[in-house]
Amino acid sequence: MRRKIIGLASLSLVLIFMSFKGDLFQPANLKPNVLLLYMDDLRPEWAAYGQPIVIAPNMDNLAANGIKFNNAYCNVPVCGASRASMLTGLLPTKNRFLNYNTFVEEETPDAVTLPQLFRMNGYTTISNGKIYHHLDDREEDWDEIWRPYAFDENDLGLSPTDYWQSLWKDYQLPENIEEYRLTNTGPAFESAAVHDSIYIDGLMTEKVIRDLKKLKNSKTPFFLTAGFISPHLPFNAPKKYWDLYPRDSVKQPYNNFVPKNAPSISISKWPEMRAYSGIPKEGQVSDSLAVDLIHGYYATVSYVDTLIGKILKELREQNLDDNTLVVLVSDHGYNLQEHTQWAKFTNYRTSTKVPLIIYNPFSKNNGTSSNALVELVDIYPTLAELCELQMPKDKLDGKSLVPILENPNLPGKDYILIKKGNGFTLQTPNYSYTEYINLQDGSLIDSMLYDLNLDPDENENVVGKLAYQDIVKQLHSVLHTQYRMNIEGY
Repeated sequence: MRRKIIGLASLSLVLIFMSFKGDLFQPANLKPNVLLLYMDDLRPEWAAYGQPIVIAPNMDNLAANGIKFNNAYCNVPVCGASRASMLTGLLPTKNRFLNYNTFVEEETPDAVTLPQLFRMNGYTTISNGKIYHHLDDREEDWDEIWRPYAFDENDLGLSPTDYWQSLWKDYQLPENIEEYRLTNTGPAFESAAVHDSIYIDGLMTEKVIRDLKKLKNSKTPFFLTAGFISPHLPFNAPKKYWDLYPRDSVKQPYNNFVPKNAPSISISKWPEMRAYSGIPKEGQVSDSLAVDLIHGYYATVSYVDTLIGKILKELREQNLDDNTLVVLVSDHGYNLQEHTQWAKFTNYRTSTKVPLIIYNPFSKNNGTSSNALVELVDIYPTLAELCELQMPKDKLDGKSLVPILENPNLPGKDYILIKKGNGFTLQTPNYSYTEYINLQDGSLIDSMLYDLNLDPDENENVVGKLAYQDIVKQLHSVLHTQYRMNIEGY
């Protein structure tokens, strides 16, 4: 860990405060609270999103009482980079927000981040669980940083960050614990007959509940986070959540094939999944193992849904729900063998589409949904506007979703940018257009276009078809004009 985590304002934060002329500060009186439920690898697929196979009644209830976005996308389908992008409100570029190892404080040292803005305006900011990818990134944004076990004394003499990295996979079965200790890896899933509170997400949930009880009597508003690991690999969940799904109800996707005419560069070899024991280093998994993996993913979603229910129940019991904005969002999607792929790291919509639900206690439109095209960089300006905080001028790439919250029938954006490696995707309501670009000389390596009206699952690349040439020219032009600097780098 590069510097000691602090609970009080550090000198660096004081200097940041002094660098502003006061226009970013607002009185904290009567400001709404914010509860951010930050998910990892969660697909927008449970009953509220039209997929009843996945059992998630608490997220269903949140969707029924908030505004659900049906066409929300991440800007980078990689955890660390996506979180950096969302929390700074900045889009990725050729040289910025590249992979899981992104450090916000190194890549955008001058950014006023979302939690920093709230802290500067008198909010108590608490980071629970995984918010930034790295425990020791942007420590000055928070009044408190907490992850299960990270700050416990350890006999290895490790810093909190290094200790967390050594234990976050959190196996509970003795044989898996031993394998993890010896090899720093283990199986891709685990079903253990343990209480909800035993796994890391359960411990984190108990901490959030304690925070809500404490913050109930605070004289300042709060920006409180719950950063869940599940349903990230390994798919570890108490056995009772596995038991929710009879094995014969778990199905592989129908499109477990490479899309027709798809560029080979577009298909991931899923190295993240292959790092786990029992997963072949080359080739596809067996059908039986595929069902195990999908089963495990479903179980972790149901597990984390129960934990979300506990947090929201406590919010109500503390009478905080009538003045607290609740945002549920994932850093990106996830592939469950669609197009032969596992995990994320692709430009396909299984990797890029995310759930987004916003509960605003002051809204007249709760209980509705929106088909507006939106992106994760929009969350920063949305929360700032809802809480009446002055945003840093000309520093954000997103647009506030408040007009859509007031009128969910608005169409949203015409297009958004998604970047993975050298793949730049222009996502529109009707098309997904991606160019794979040589980042050294700017030349085009390959491209793909999917017609979402005819082919929402992206099974046939039509970029070479004569009927789509005008569309290709139009989208190419937008990509290289509106996002030229993102492609060329800065």
